[in-house]
Amino acid sequence: MLRIGAFVFGLLLAGACQAQPVKIQVESGVLVGSASETAHVFRNIPFAAPPVGELRWAAPKPPLAWEGEREATTKGPSCPQPMNPDGSPNSGGANGPVSEDCLQLNIFAPKDARKAPVMVWIHGGGHRTGAGWVYDGSAFARDGVVLVSINYRLGPLGYFAHPALTREAGAEPTGNYGLMDQIAALEWVQRNIAAFGGDPKNVTVFGESAGGMSILALMTTQKARPLFRKAIVQSGGGWFPPSSLQAQEAKGAKLAEELRLAGAEASVQDLRKLPASILIARAGGDFGPFVDGKLMTETPTQAFAAGRAYDVPLIIGANSGEDSLLGAWRAEMAAAIPQAARAVYAEEAAEGDEALGRAVFGDRIMVAPARWIAAKASAGKPAWLYHFSYVGHRFRPAMTRAAHAAEIQYVFEYWGRRTPMSMVSDEDRAMAGLMHACWVAFAKAGAPKCGGTEWPAYSPRTDQLMEFGSPSGVRQGFRKSRLDAMETAVLPGLAVGAN
Repeated sequence: MLRIGAFVFGLLLAGACQAQPVKIQVESGVLVGSASETAHVFRNIPFAAPPVGELRWAAPKPPLAWEGEREATTKGPSCPQPMNPDGSPNSGGANGPVSEDCLQLNIFAPKDARKAPVMVWIHGGGHRTGAGWVYDGSAFARDGVVLVSINYRLGPLGYFAHPALTREAGAEPTGNYGLMDQIAALEWVQRNIAAFGGDPKNVTVFGESAGGMSILALMTTQKARPLFRKAIVQSGGGWFPPSSLQAQEAKGAKLAEELRLAGAEASVQDLRKLPASILIARAGGDFGPFVDGKLMTETPTQAFAAGRAYDVPLIIGANSGEDSLLGAWRAEMAAAIPQAARAVYAEEAAEGDEALGRAVFGDRIMVAPARWIAAKASAGKPAWLYHFSYVGHRFRPAMTRAAHAAEIQYVFEYWGRRTPMSMVSDEDRAMAGLMHACWVAFAKAGAPKCGGTEWPAYSPRTDQLMEFGSPSGVRQGFRKSRLDAMETAVLPGLAVGAN
C-alpha cells in the first residue's frame, strides 16, 4: 500500500512540475500559453493580418480575431528565407517551416507581473534570415522583465520597391515592409502588453546586426517614436550610404525583368503571382530599411549627424571579431585595403594583409560607427558604449576574437543550440550574468548599473567604454587613432553635410 501511495504521489508531483496552461485575453481573442518555472510563455501570437494575396507588399493590417481559444504553446513558422537543405539552423538561427503568414510574436512574462519593464527583441540575419522564435527569454522573465520577440518580413518580401507598387500605395509609404512590421509589432505591444503584466510606458527595443540596424531606423522614423523609451543596438553599425525610393524601384524592376515580367511595366497583379520561393531564391543584393520619402525621410546617419534622431537612453556597441562576417580571407581582398590604412594600422599591417584587412573591415562596418553614434547621441539623453571581446571557453585557443553575434547568448543568459551545457564554464556563466544584468538594469531604470565597476555614460571628451572581456572593465581612448581616421575617411561620403 505504501508503494502504491508513493507511486501515485510521484505521478502527481511529476504532473505538477510540467508546464501548466495559462489563459490571457488580448484584442483578437483568448490565448492559451504555458507556465514554466520562471515564466508564462506565449508563442505564435499574430500581431498583424497575414501579408498574403493583396496584402503582400502592403502595409501591415490589424490582426484578425479568432473564435474560442488559440493554442500558443508551439512556435510558428519563420518568414520566407533561404533554409539549409539538411534542416540545420541557417545563418539567422532558423530552420523548420516557412510561410508568408508569419507576422507573429512570442512573449516570456514573469509570473504575477505588474507594470514590469518590457523588452522587444528584433532579430538579426542580414534582413534575409532569422526568426523571433529562435530566442528564449526565460532569463529576462525570471529577472522581472517581459520579453517579446518578433518576426518581420525579410528579403524581397520585406524590402522591395517597384513603380507599380508605388502607384498603388499612393500617399502611403511603400517598400519598407519589414520596418512597417516592426512598428506594427510595437503598436500591438502598446495595446496588449498590460494583459501580460507589462508596462507599455517602459518599453526598450533591442536587437543585433540587422535588428540593431532596424532600431537605428526606428530612431529615425517619426511614426515609431511613441512606441519605445530606450534602445540597445548590438553590432548594428551606424554609417549608411544615401538611398532613395527611385534606386530601390530600379532594383525591383530589374528583378521583375529577370523573372520574365515586364520590368518597370510589370503589374501589381503579376508581381503578386510570383511564388515566394522563386523570389527568395532569385533576389540578390542587400536588403534593409531605406529612405522612401514618407516613412523614412533620411538615413539614420543623417538623422544622428543633424541631431534629429529620437532622443532616448541608448546602449550601443560592437564585437572584437566582426570580421567573421568576411568569411574566409581571399588574396584579392588585399586590393580593397586603402593605402592610407597601412600607416594608421601600422601594428596590424606588420602582421600582414589579412590582419590589416580584417581590422579595417571590423572598424569600418561596426566599431567606428558605434562610437560615432554614441558621441552624437550623448548630446541628449545619455548613451553607453561597449566593446565585446570575450571568447567562450569552448572556442579557445582556436579563436582569439569574439565573432559577430557571439554576445547574444550572454545577453540572454541562455545557451540554446550554440553551446552545449557541458561546455559552459564558470567564466562563461559569470560573463552571461554580468551582461544580462546590465541589459536588465537598463530596461528597468534607464542606466546599466551592474557589476562591480561603474559603466560611465559615453562622452567624446572622455572617450570611455565598457569592455566585456577577459577581464572586463572601463577603457579610455579605445582604438582612438584608428577610429578617428576612419571617421575622417568615411563620413564625407555619407551625405551628412557640415555635421
